[in-house]
Amino acid sequence: MQSDRVPGEASINIEDAAEAILQAALNAGAEAADVIAMTGEADSVQIRLGAMEEVERHESRDIGLRVFVGRSSAIVSTNNLARDAITALAERAVTIAASAPQDPHAGLAARSELATSWPELDLADAEQPQIDSLADLARKAEDAARAQQGVTNSLGANASAARSHFILLTSEGFSSGYETSRYSLSCSVVAGSGTAMQRDYDYTVARHFCELEPAELIGRRAGERAVRMVGAKRIATGPITVVYEPRAAASLLGHFASAINGRSIARGTSFLKERMGDQVFADAITIVDDPHRARGHNSRPFDGEGLLCQRRELIAGGRLTGWLLDLASARQLDLEPTAHASRGIGSGPSPSASNLTIEPGTEAPEALIRDIKHGLYVTGLIGMGVNGVTGDYSRGAEGIAIENGELTGPVSEVTIASTLPEMFSRLIAANDLEIRTGRDAPTLLVEGMTLAGA
Repeated sequence: MQSDRVPGEASINIEDAAEAILQAALNAGAEAADVIAMTGEADSVQIRLGAMEEVERHESRDIGLRVFVGRSSAIVSTNNLARDAITALAERAVTIAASAPQDPHAGLAARSELATSWPELDLADAEQPQIDSLADLARKAEDAARAQQGVTNSLGANASAARSHFILLTSEGFSSGYETSRYSLSCSVVAGSGTAMQRDYDYTVARHFCELEPAELIGRRAGERAVRMVGAKRIATGPITVVYEPRAAASLLGHFASAINGRSIARGTSFLKERMGDQVFADAITIVDDPHRARGHNSRPFDGEGLLCQRRELIAGGRLTGWLLDLASARQLDLEPTAHASRGIGSGPSPSASNLTIEPGTEAPEALIRDIKHGLYVTGLIGMGVNGVTGDYSRGAEGIAIENGELTGPVSEVTIASTLPEMFSRLIAANDLEIRTGRDAPTLLVEGMTLAGA
């Protein structure tokens, strides 16, 4: 539900508005309630062929309210922070909740479950780059990309800077928030001509402006990636060993996170639903979720329900140790919550991972590739042909062919297929893990896949 601002109404600051709407909901008859409040501002610059193509500025102040009447609940949201408007919205929310269906698993965290302290995560940078500085970064990246021999066109370079403030209040007594900043730079270019054109990109993201990778490096890598794919062709259908470069390998983490999402487990819609404690990966594989990583891209001191987050090994020695649980899914499964609730302004909590990594192995990528007679080094994936219920996996892919331990020519328009349980059990991790996005993996090797090509 969205409330529009009425001209002439005086709004109040976001903290006061959050407290006011929570109190208004309780005064209107809510038995329990919580509030999410967020402010944000972002600047973005797009450069293409050396010229500024687009400049954007975005500012927002939003509040989301969840109210409970018994086991029934309702969620409303607004960007109108006038007192009369938020009071009326709270009253409407209670009316809606009174007629909503009951959910036996719904409810807030008890006071004893709420976080009371957490480490300093250094998620907000004081530096606020101006539009000219962002434009300069984007221009340097695009210039470096276009300087690569074989690059024939540019899709542009983008630089952005954003800040946000997240606040959570609950009727059980939780009241806290935290600020974050996010800076990014990306560049995308085209190599080749006619039907042989290929495109690729590179990017860098950081919580602190000074930790962005150099613009020239981003541009150079974007150009090199596009150029190396010129002349790509299909290769023969058959069994194949697949090596995922780190950027593509991170997608397997996403599939794993979805499979252990508490909501999917509770509904019985995950291929891992009966595998708790089982050997899902090889002994050498460890997968970590770390919400308290300093300056982490997905770090958070507490989750969307006010529970204290903590580092967890979701896979230890190849064995599955637990699910990603918010309060509702934990209650449904009769387990303890794991503080993985994520929230949006207009939606209820749902489980979500934080900084997820596959820990590095012992061998360099080159050593893994050296023993492959026939394989594909995957640099890009297309489509979402993954069935989370059965684990069936089939995705379009492109990359570089591997023949007798050497990377040879570019490959495109092929499909790689298997099942995620089989892939997980055969997965081997290289030693080249870099933390770049908050969902990071080293180079990963998977034997026994099938390639559909020429």
